[in-house]
Amino acid sequence: MPDNPTVPSEHLPFSRVLPGPADLRYYPAHDLVAWRPEGVLEDELLDAIGEWIYAAERTSPSFERFIDLSRITSVAVRTSHVFDFARKRTEQFGGPRPVKSVVFSEDWVGFGIARMYESLMEGASIEVRAFRDRAKAAEWLEVPAEVLKLEDNPAPAG
Repeated sequence: MPDNPTVPSEHLPFSRVLPGPADLRYYPAHDLVAWRPEGVLEDELLDAIGEWIYAAERTSPSFERFIDLSRITSVAVRTSHVFDFARKRTEQFGGPRPVKSVVFSEDWVGFGIARMYESLMEGASIEVRAFRDRAKAAEWLEVPAEVLKLEDNPAPAG
């Protein structure tokens, strides 16, 4: 992950753009990577999420994760693919400590997929939780609720 720059204000979230998918950001004060994918949640997008996270873990495995599915327009992922994805993520992650990963969705179908993933990851080093409430997700991740709104203007990748 990028070096921890000086945080301009304790009250305003500060993030940096990360190389990779669009709208991917890193909050150094919270060691949190957040991503808000867009479009259809299908097998290919789920794989893209997993591949990017796996690549990032090879350089810095200890960051917390927040995946915001609020810009997903529909869900077309196969249930069997979610099982395969969870198995692969469990096998790939070998970080020095367990990490927290939130999957946020206000949509019931997206939330159902997130809950299924949470259940499949029980006992893994990646502790996954599905949330429909950003404030509760922020509390669980131990970050200010403002951070999970993803409304700051990230600094360019550096």
